[in-house]
Amino acid sequence: MPETLRGDCANCFGLCCVALPFAKSADFAVNKASGEPCRNLREDFRCGIHTELRPSGFSGCTVYDCFGAGQKVSQVTFGGVSWREAPESSRQMYEVFPVMRQLHELLRYLTEALSLPAARPLHGELRRSLARVEGLTEGTAEELEKLDVSAVRGEVNPLLLKTSALVRATAGGKTKSRRGADLIGARLRGAKLRGADLRGSLLIAADLTGADLSLADLIGADLRDADLSGADLTGALFLTQPQLNAARGDASTRLPNGFERPAHWAAR
Repeated sequence: MPETLRGDCANCFGLCCVALPFAKSADFAVNKASGEPCRNLREDFRCGIHTELRPSGFSGCTVYDCFGAGQKVSQVTFGGVSWREAPESSRQMYEVFPVMRQLHELLRYLTEALSLPAARPLHGELRRSLARVEGLTEGTAEELEKLDVSAVRGEVNPLLLKTSALVRATAGGKTKSRRGADLIGARLRGAKLRGADLRGSLLIAADLTGADLSLADLIGADLRDADLSGADLTGALFLTQPQLNAARGDASTRLPNGFERPAHWAAR
């Protein structure tokens, strides 16, 4: 995955630490309103407790990724001028950031789709869609603020669905569809889910120990606290690092190429 689609905190104005709100919970130690800088944000826009986020009660921060939207808004949309330097632009910057984040997430999915040999018949359409979304990310702050991101998602989603169908068909046999299913806490130990459609499924705290999730479509699946110990995720479609970071796993969990094994997995 291109580095432009990964968060680069060194070139961002700490936007996720300012623009986004969070509530005191198991994921965050305190309440924070949108537009309020996190108490742990330093003057250089870096996190003061980055290496101690989980033990400090900020595990929610460890499962977030802007997909490169932070540095794009900071360095391109606002030309390297921070909300501290130009407080009059802060409100607009905070409004644009989540829009850019959604666009970059779409770029991440389209880029992955273009890397899949099984989706070759769609590569022309995928390239055109990628170029269109990239063009939108280059818009002015005013254009981005007014952009209907839901409509853009509506344009891209059919292509991603077609991509998913082509890739999952290579799994062989009849594949399962649990799209959008409520599988919270489900006992799926050793489940045969190769090539399954799990788009948008709720797998919170599900037991997926030893499950076969190879070639499964996991776009938008909620894997918070799901146990992926010993599970096979090779070739899983549209999986993101934040999804893995939110789950549990171990050294025997098989990951797709390009993913990092979350540090907290090794501590189990």
